[in-house]
Amino acid sequence: MLQNDNWGSQARYGMFIVGSEAVPEAEWWAMLPDNVSVHAARVTASAPWAHWQENRTDVDLADDVVRGCQQFAAMRLSAVVVGHSSSSFMGGKGWDEAVVKTLSGTLGTDATVTTNGLDTIAALHASAVRQPFLVMPPWFNDKTIDAGVRYYKDHGFEPAGHLRYDPGPEWRDLPPGDLYPRGMGFAQEVEALHAQISAACPAAADGVLIAGTGFRCVAILNALEEGLKRPVISANQASLWHCLQMSGVPFDIPGYGNLLRN
Repeated sequence: MLQNDNWGSQARYGMFIVGSEAVPEAEWWAMLPDNVSVHAARVTASAPWAHWQENRTDVDLADDVVRGCQQFAAMRLSAVVVGHSSSSFMGGKGWDEAVVKTLSGTLGTDATVTTNGLDTIAALHASAVRQPFLVMPPWFNDKTIDAGVRYYKDHGFEPAGHLRYDPGPEWRDLPPGDLYPRGMGFAQEVEALHAQISAACPAAADGVLIAGTGFRCVAILNALEEGLKRPVISANQASLWHCLQMSGVPFDIPGYGNLLRN
């Protein structure tokens, strides 16, 4: 009897992720249906991973993204995603579309290209969420959080509020930019995150969006939906869902929110 080797016979996805993060791949692996595989290219550039040219129409890709495109081009991928919420936020309205255009040309393949910003927008629409409660990682500074709130407003949503997760007294006095270098990314506690979202979610919110592909959270999506009685979407969940949708892969994935149920 042959065992499943997750060869990617249904679909194979490429994902650009932060060079020092383990969460995106781990969460995707937890949620992947059979015979769908994910393959990462790591990026060390600061956000956004593509910079606007002077005409504010075209973008120049970071060197790591160009290198990843060269590697992905040979891998017969179904879709490629820029798995970086803060790049979409800092790039602003129109950035995602410009990146999709430039990435598609650089790849030179038939793979569908998307970004985490586009994925979360599509997931919010599919879940009929118009007034999301935005939950941000503790390492997002004020500038990034403000850009994230503005990003969703610019795309027609009316955020009901936002929360930057409090990682606890051990980390609280450190500036956001110091948290990841000090190890916060590998000391994340989903139980505390669940408690904070449950306590802070405003009544006006018709759903929750947890931003940040390096923010560990898919383990609590079902529990949050059951407790809040509202859709709960996360960055990695939305990107996987969107890739499955775009590549025509049928799915019904229990345990990770209603978005992935069919």
